Parts: sequence; structure tokens; C-alpha cells
Amino acid sequence: MNARLKHILKKYLKYYKVKNRLKPEVRKEQEDLVTFYRENILEGQIPEITESGFKLFSQFEEDGLLLYIFAIIGMKQKTFVEFGADDGINSNTANLHFNHDFTGLYLDGNEKAIERGRYFYKKHGNPRVANPTFKQAFITAENINQLIKDGGLTGEIGLLSIDIDGNDYWVWKAIDVISPQVVIIETHNEFGMNDIIVPYDPEYFYPGKHPTYHGASPVAMTKLAKKKGYRLIGSNELGFNFIYLREDLANDFLPEVTVESLLKHPSNAEARERFEAVKDWEFITED
Repeated sequence: MNARLKHILKKYLKYYKVKNRLKPEVRKEQEDLVTFYRENILEGQIPEITESGFKLFSQFEEDGLLLYIFAIIGMKQKTFVEFGADDGINSNTANLHFNHDFTGLYLDGNEKAIERGRYFYKKHGNPRVANPTFKQAFITAENINQLIKDGGLTGEIGLLSIDIDGNDYWVWKAIDVISPQVVIIETHNEFGMNDIIVPYDPEYFYPGKHPTYHGASPVAMTKLAKKKGYRLIGSNELGFNFIYLREDLANDFLPEVTVESLLKHPSNAEARERFEAVKDWEFITED
């Protein structure tokens, strides 16, 4: 890893335990990081995406991965749609809102979580941009496009983040009212390299019949991404939050990677063991 990058990213280790993630110096350090990435692009010495991860609001190191991507492609579309993020605080988009002036739409089925999110963003939101919109809804493939339109978004946006522990595949497949530059979506790495999807159930609510029986494999999700015009460029280290980039963006700097290359973490072997309990249940493979 580039020594300067290593020094910059080392600062973020402390944020794992810092309660106040909204200090002005956090924004300044991230602005410096974006500048660093942009300078390296011009010099042809861009770091690897695997070197860029850090956690501030996200579940794992997604904050750093997404910042790296938007530093490369530019931040001309500072809008997002995220669903399954509960209150939107510990989410894939909060860092982009507070430190990089993104705003957008949070959807979740939990009314109490939506209320918490509205309160938090009203109290702490970024004064440079409007607070995100929070809408409570049980998300299905049938209603997702209307929910997004009702939230005020259509056309090109910056980021779509999906993590609903269930019909993620089918809901993304249904979305056609927005064209995200970047999509981050949970795949079911328990399914390994199998090309399988759990059948659609509009009434599904986790954990359903079995906590492992939902979602789509990384292979199936990546096939869907290709059909929708996206390529796989990375994931979190554990290999279940996959990141896709629209094909017209940054081909020279963010090349396509294979599904298999992202399933190397030791935890994936343990995840595949959980598949044994449901391996003979009904699955779908799409062309």
C-alpha cells in the first residue's frame, strides 16, 4: 500500500470506537482523502480498491470503499436510495451525507426506526444539503418503483443500496425508475458459487422458513447486474455486500473482478456450511 495512503487510512481506525462521528475534522480528513485519490488518478498511480476500506457509519468497511469509488467517478450525482438500513444512521449512505453532501431517500418497514432516523437527521443533519427523506413501507417488487417516485427521485442517481434480507434480487430486478451509478447489494454467500435464487415471495419476512433460505447467490446477483448494465468491481472483505458500477463509468480505473475472487475470506467456508440445511429446497436459476 502507498505509504501516504496507509497513513491517511490509519486515522480512521479510531473511528470504530468514537461515539461522536460528526466532528469537523472527520470531514476535513475525508476531503483530503478524496483529493489524494484524484491526484493519484491524474498521475496514473491509483491505489487498489481493496486498500480503501474503512468504517465510520457502515456495518463494515463499506464507507471507505464507496468513497473511493465516488472519488474516482466524480460526485456529480449526490443522490441515493437506500432500503433496509433501519434508521439510516449505521448505513452505507450516512457518511456520504454528512461528509460529502449527498442526500436522498431511506425506506424501511420499521416505523420506529424511521422515526429515529428522522429525529437524528433533523438534529445532526448536514446543513449544506436537505435532510434525506424517510418513508415507512413494506417493500415488494410490485411497489418499489412507486415508493421511489413518491420519494422524489427518478432518473440518474449516485447510489442504490439494498439490504432487506429477503427479496433483494427480485426488488432490484424490478427497479426501472432510477439509474444508479453505483449499486451495493447484499448477496447470499452461503450459496457459494451456485447460480441460484430463492423464489419470490411478496409476503416474505425474515427469517421466514429458515434464516438461510432467502436471497440470491453472488453468481446469480452478478448475472442480474450484467443484464441491467453493471459490472462487479468489489465487495466488503467478508464477501457478501457486492458493489457494482454502471458499465459506462471509469472502465480504465475500476475494472471488473470475478465473483470467485471476492469469496476468499475464511468466513465464506463457514457460511457455505449453513447451506447444507436448505440445499435440497426449491431454488430458481434465471437465464
